[in-house]
Amino acid sequence: MNLKDSGRLIAVLRKEKGLTQKQVADKLGVVAKTVSKWETGNGFPDVSSVERLAAVLGVSTETLLRGKLDKNGIDAGNIKKTRLCVCPACGSVVQGTGNFQISCCGKKLTPLRPQKADGEHEISVSVTDNEFYVRILHEMTKPHYISFLMYVGVDRYFLVKLYPEQDAAVRMPQMHGGKFYYYCTQHGLFECEMQNAACKIEKFSPR
Repeated sequence: MNLKDSGRLIAVLRKEKGLTQKQVADKLGVVAKTVSKWETGNGFPDVSSVERLAAVLGVSTETLLRGKLDKNGIDAGNIKKTRLCVCPACGSVVQGTGNFQISCCGKKLTPLRPQKADGEHEISVSVTDNEFYVRILHEMTKPHYISFLMYVGVDRYFLVKLYPEQDAAVRMPQMHGGKFYYYCTQHGLFECEMQNAACKIEKFSPR
């Protein structure tokens, strides 16, 4: 990922939409100065904001990360090759699908190597009509908790930030052929294939 290329693309797409930096900022809940930093290559939205920015600009997140449009209109990013970075200072999450470089809080971030889910970080998945109810069997105390859960499907992803003293449980749209990623503040990043034995797929009937 090249921040300058991505920034130039954000500026071009914003202008094509006839939007000011402030209008984009208002849609994303940030200040105009933040959008300016993105466009000049001095920063990039974290994973919780980049999907919304892509929607505002009418492109995919992979296009923003590549920093260029495919002339044939075909988005060649491979979301299955997702790589994640977590800032140790502020906890921001950054997602990419190839070789990219990103900095946050003055530090260069390195993509994390996910571990396979184990007994202490097991996921339970219940299936409703069109939703997954995902629960991670993990403590949620301030020194030791799951800070986010992300589900990567075939053509999209879904991310939820989690916080101490809340349940490590998430409802999300049902998708197929995907993988879960989740980050333990003490033990790092974990992954779990939907069909992996560590994921307990259960039919769930609301009361």
